[in-house]
Amino acid sequence: MNPNSVFDLYQTASSPVHTLDPRVKITSTIAFILSCVLLPDGYWILYAISWGILILISFISQIKLSFILKRSLIAIPFTLMAITVIFTIPGEPLSKINLFNLDLTITAEGLIRFASIMIRAWCSVQATILLAATTTFPDLAHGLRHLHIPPILIAILSFMYRYLFVLTSEAQRLLNARAARSAISPGSKQPSLMWKAKVTGNMVGQLFLRSYERSDRVYDAMVARGFKGEFLTYNPHTMKTRDWISLLFVALFLFGIQSIAILF
Repeated sequence: MNPNSVFDLYQTASSPVHTLDPRVKITSTIAFILSCVLLPDGYWILYAISWGILILISFISQIKLSFILKRSLIAIPFTLMAITVIFTIPGEPLSKINLFNLDLTITAEGLIRFASIMIRAWCSVQATILLAATTTFPDLAHGLRHLHIPPILIAILSFMYRYLFVLTSEAQRLLNARAARSAISPGSKQPSLMWKAKVTGNMVGQLFLRSYERSDRVYDAMVARGFKGEFLTYNPHTMKTRDWISLLFVALFLFGIQSIAILF
């Protein structure tokens, strides 16, 4: 498996979503996430409509739904930490369990709250994946810059993203070197856990030292080439008519969702 595929989710295509201004996509994604968070518990139809718009956008952007669903599963372990609301939210009791001599009551309201949290998080993660799949990282960085995010924060994010690939390659080389020097003949005794821990610790230390030295060399090279804390681009990122129309459509859709939630 290519390690770069873990960090770089961008899918090359010539869809209308890919060609939108990054500011539109960033703003729309943040607004969509806020809309999901603000939806009341148990409004399943509105959750379904919100998820439906994600499916529609993924279809327009030529992104396979399986690509988004597979990577959105990362949200599940984190949302499971909210499982305590099943027992702490008061409401109609459904069942009781005894855990470590504690009597816990599962309530209907607690289940609704937990399911709502799961759906909100799942839709939010899918929206961010869709953003990353339709926008290159340089465009994301420049979109944030046009939205007046502090340049130092954008620079930190840019360096972090760029050198995740470098660190991954460096770590893979260390693993390959260890495998080449740790051949075990059939029938011989397996190395102990302590030995493996010691080797792993040495590898982590080597990776840290190499990364630290590389960062100094990279910084000196960039300063020598006139780097002043901002990444430049040839793309002017000018808002066009279709960008404003797309932004207006998203605003009206989210406004409609929230209006329905308030009125009904």
